[in-house]
Amino acid sequence: MNKIEMTHDEIKRLRWHLNEKNPIIHPPRFSTVIADPSLLAPGDSPDGKWHMFVHALFGIYHLVSEDGLNWSAPKRLFGHGMRPNIYHENGTYYLLYERYRKFHILFAMMPIRWRSRIEMRTSRDLVHFSEPVTILEPSLEWHISEKYGDSVSNPFLVKIDDRYVLYYSASLVHVDDCGFNEPEYIGYATAPTITGPYIPSSKPMICPDPDDPWGNLGCGSIKVVPCASGYVAFHNRMYVGRDTGHSGSAISLLESDDGFSWTRALQEPVLSPTEGWMRTHVYASDTVFRPEQRDVYFYFNARNDWHWAKGSENIGMMIGRR
Repeated sequence: MNKIEMTHDEIKRLRWHLNEKNPIIHPPRFSTVIADPSLLAPGDSPDGKWHMFVHALFGIYHLVSEDGLNWSAPKRLFGHGMRPNIYHENGTYYLLYERYRKFHILFAMMPIRWRSRIEMRTSRDLVHFSEPVTILEPSLEWHISEKYGDSVSNPFLVKIDDRYVLYYSASLVHVDDCGFNEPEYIGYATAPTITGPYIPSSKPMICPDPDDPWGNLGCGSIKVVPCASGYVAFHNRMYVGRDTGHSGSAISLLESDDGFSWTRALQEPVLSPTEGWMRTHVYASDTVFRPEQRDVYFYFNARNDWHWAKGSENIGMMIGRR
C-alpha cells in the first residue's frame, strides 16, 4: 500500500502542478473513454517498473512505464469490468473491480436497470490472473436505486489495524446533461482476511449534500491513503453548478484520524474542471508518494464534454510538491 509520509498539515500545504504533457494516456481503439487509474510504484511491483490498471469500454486494461510519465499502449486483460483497484500484500497482487452484466456498458445510456458487483482476482506476476471471486454484492437499501439499478462500484482496499476495509460507491443518480448515471453514496465494508467475508456498514459513510456546491448531486469515488497522522482521502464529488446548471466533478481532500469519520481538509477542491480535455469533469484518481523527492504523483481522468455521444475521457497527472 502506498503511504504518504507526511502529516495532514504537510499534505494540505502541497502545491499542485499539472503535467505540461497532459493528457498522458488516451483511450484504446474503438473506445472514447479510458478511466479510473490504479497504480503500483516500482518498489511494489514484481519487475521494478510502474504499473497502471484502468478501464475502457471493453474491460480492464494494463499499462507499464519506466518513469511514471511515459506509458505503454493499454493491453486488455478481460472484459465486463470497470473501475479497478490494485492492492499488493506479501508478494500477491489483488485486482478488485466492478463487474457488470455482459455487454451492458454498451447500452448503459438506455433505460435498462444496472446490476453490478465487486470481484477480486489474484496474481503473482501481473501477467497471469486467477478466476474471479465475488466479494461484495448489492444487499442493502442504500445500494439500490429503484429507478436506475443495483450497484456497488469503485472498490478501494486499505488495511486498518487488523482488518481490511473496502471502501466503495453504491447506488446511482442520473446526470441529465451527460445522459448516464454516476454513484450516489460512499460506504465501506470490513473483513478479517483480505478475501473476506466483507460485511458492509449499515449506513453510507458519505452522502450527497444539497447545500454543498461541489457535492450536491452524487459522491463519485473515494481513494484513502494512510499518512503520518491518520488518513487522507481524495474524493471526487459530483455536482450541478448553481449558476450554469451543468454537471461537474471535482476532487477534494478529506482528512480523518481513524479512516471512517471524515472532514473537509480544504474548502476548495485540489482539482476542478478547467478547459480543453478537462473542460467538464475530473474523476477518480490514485496517488503515489515518492519518498526520495518528497512529492506526490497524482493520476486522474477527465472529461471534455457533457453528453456521452460528444465527450471523451483521458488520463493525466499532476505533482504535489512541498
